[in-house]
Formats: sequence, structure tokens, C-alpha cells
Amino acid sequence: MTGRLVGALDGQAASAGVRRLRAWAHAGLAVRPGERAVDVGAGTGSEVQVLAAAVGPDGEALGVEPNAGLRAVAEQRAAEAGSAARFVDGDALALPLGDAEVDVVWCERVFQHLAEPGRAAAEIARVLRPGGRVALLDTDWATTILHPGEPAVVAALADCALAAAANPYAGRRLLGDLAGAGLVVDDIGSQALIQDHRAVTWPIVRMVGEEALRRELISAEQRDALYAELEAAAAQGALHMSVTMFGVLAHRPA
Repeated sequence: MTGRLVGALDGQAASAGVRRLRAWAHAGLAVRPGERAVDVGAGTGSEVQVLAAAVGPDGEALGVEPNAGLRAVAEQRAAEAGSAARFVDGDALALPLGDAEVDVVWCERVFQHLAEPGRAAAEIARVLRPGGRVALLDTDWATTILHPGEPAVVAALADCALAAAANPYAGRRLLGDLAGAGLVVDDIGSQALIQDHRAVTWPIVRMVGEEALRRELISAEQRDALYAELEAAAAQGALHMSVTMFGVLAHRPA
């Protein structure tokens, strides 16, 4: 299970759209030497290492990650890179941090998994110092585009993808989550994460297709026709598969 998670996270991190949105968010946060930075839902720890390099030896970069397997991978990768990044067990809804003791919070693709994202936003606001900054990045699964394909069949797969996430509209809700927690929004960004037609993640497409079939939203014939049409389009360089990821930069009022 950990291996599949790491593979998925590494694949997402390699996306050009993810790299561009991360670069935009890091530039907006402008983390300074000596600051204390926290990544909520640190995963494999790549962004904690970026934060650690920015805060330098006089600062602290901490990754909060509830998955023990991912945390072990993050610790190993940080050690191999000679990074001062540290990692602790913790949950986005109950951060293991005191009030107003963090300068910067990074939180990427966590809110889509939360049934109560407002509680997580309140936790971020709680741990931020006055003037502290946050970068919140997440996917909005309702922006998924899959082409070509019979519209009704594609819509059925999109419905299944939406049902798989606890908070599938996370991307569009980030503004409200942060505003509801009393934070002030400074900037908004987005990137379409476009699947390379030469390296389509067919297992994910088929997993969603099989779920649509199981729920009797499509027939086996429609499923097979869709797979054939998508594979033919990919071979011709004509397949388009994408989803949009949004980012919000905000701060706690002084």
C-alpha cells in the first residue's frame, strides 16, 4: 500500500502543472531564514525539504503526516538529501502544535480528503502567528475533462470520480474555508493538470470505468467502446485528460 501511495505522489509531483503551481505558491509565501514552517499532510516530504532550505539553520521545517509508511519514506529521503526537515505524526483536524507558533503553513491536496475542511482551516488559523502565511493547494474533481468518448459515458465516469473523494469540490471551496477561519486571502492561482497522452494512467481510467459499470451507470459495451476510443486517440496524440488544481495564498491578520 505504501509503495502505491509513494508512486502516486511521485507521479503527481512530476506533473508540469503541479510544479508550476508549487513554484507560484512558494514564491508567494516568500519563506525567510529563521522562520518556522509546517507542511500539513507532508506525504513524501518533498515540500518540507523546500521549506527547510528556505528557513535555513536558524529556522525549522516540520512535516505533519498521519501515514506512518509515508512518514518513514519522508524521513529517509530527507536524511539522504542532508535536509534538516523533520516529521511528526499528526492530523489536519488536530495539529500537534501550540497556538500562534508558526510563521508559514503549506497544505497540498489534503482538503479533498476531508469531510470537514472548515475544521482543518480553523486549525491552520489557530497555529499561525499574527501575520503568518498559508498556501493551500487542492484539486477540484468537478473540473475533470476526458475526451473523446460518448458524452453520457464520460459523464458517468466523472460522477464516479466525484463520489470517490470526501470533498470533491475542494479546489473551489478553498477561498470560503480560509475566509471562514478568519484569514485574509492575498492571491489565487490555478493550473490544469494535463495528462501526457504518451503516458496515460490507464489503471486509473479502468478503475473508474469498472466502478461505473458496477453501479450500472454504463453497460459493458459502452465501457469497452470508451476504452477503445480513448486508446485510439492516445495513439494518435488526440486524447485529452485533465483536472484543475487551485491554490490560495492567505495570511492571519496582525
